[in-house]
Formats: sequence, C-alpha cells, structure tokens
Amino acid sequence: MGTVTLGVSIAVPEPYGSLLQERRAGFGDPAADGIPTHVTLLPPTEVGVTDLPAFRHHLARVAAEGRCFRMRLQGTGTFRPISPVVFVQLAEGMGECAELQERVRSGPVQRELLFPYHPHVTIAHGIAEEAMDRAHEELADYAASWMVTGFALYEQGGDGHWRKMREFPFGEGFPAPGVPTQAVPVEAPAHSLRP
Repeated sequence: MGTVTLGVSIAVPEPYGSLLQERRAGFGDPAADGIPTHVTLLPPTEVGVTDLPAFRHHLARVAAEGRCFRMRLQGTGTFRPISPVVFVQLAEGMGECAELQERVRSGPVQRELLFPYHPHVTIAHGIAEEAMDRAHEELADYAASWMVTGFALYEQGGDGHWRKMREFPFGEGFPAPGVPTQAVPVEAPAHSLRP
C-alpha cells in the first residue's frame, strides 16, 4: 500500500519560528525553506500508509496525557565534529521533550535513534564550515520563551518540504483514566454547580 515519511515535532511559534527559519536560509542552508522551525520528537521515519490510523490514535493519547510546559531557548551549540549541525539550545523544557519523545516512539511506530536524544532547534545543517561558524557566533545571544501546548505530525512531500498533517493539543481527545466525562449544561445557574 506504500509508505510516507513522517516526523513529529514541537513547532517554534511566531515570531520566533519565521525569524530562525530566515536566519537559517541566510546562512546558506538549502533545506531552510522546506523545514518549519521545530524541536524534533520523532525524526524522519518511513511509515506504512495502513499504520497511519493507529499512529494518529497513539499520538492523540500521548497528547491527551500531556501537560503544557515552558520552553526557553538560549544561545547556540553544535554537534560537530560528530554531525554537521549548529543549533539553538534549550535552556528550559529539555526534560519534558525527552519524556514526550520516548512516549511518541513507544507506540505502533517505533524508531531507534542514531544518537542519544538531545532536543534542540537546528539553524544550520551540512553547509560550509565558515557558514556554520557564523551561525554559531551570530545567534550566541539569542533567547526566546513560550508555553508549549502540544505537538504536531508532519509529512515530507516529494519536493522535500515538510507539511503539517495534524496538531495534537495537550489534554484533549481522551478523558482521564477512571474519570467519567461530565456534561455541564451551558445555561446552568451557578448554584447548580455546587455540591
């Protein structure tokens, strides 16, 4: 039935996302235009089309059990010489990202990682060393923070561009285990909600 290339990530919101994507393009990274600025939870993974419904259901369950958390970016780092990547570092939210990515990879789509998980925002990948050095230096003082409210599933098209398939907000989609869903009338008077 065929396969698709999927990824799961936390989008870097505006105005930060566009700014970092523009900077990445400015450093000469040809992939910048096709990759929305993000923190990876599941790297590019081939998934059978018939496995998609079960994977979406798994992601909805992971998101339903998730909680919002603060993410803070601060300064730059690099994986060189092991991998030709310069990135903006996470100063807050690393533990939450690590836990989320384990849960995302624990479902019907499992993926072994080539390197230990290290959440980051890529700003240069596989370009000239001089341009990588410039990215590392020019964004060394970069800082941004926001509340993460969920994650998203992306598909890589034949043109190499990544497109969002669906968002998965935290705390939605499934009731908490053992807690029945309660309906409250829209027009209920305040006193009717008291015990």
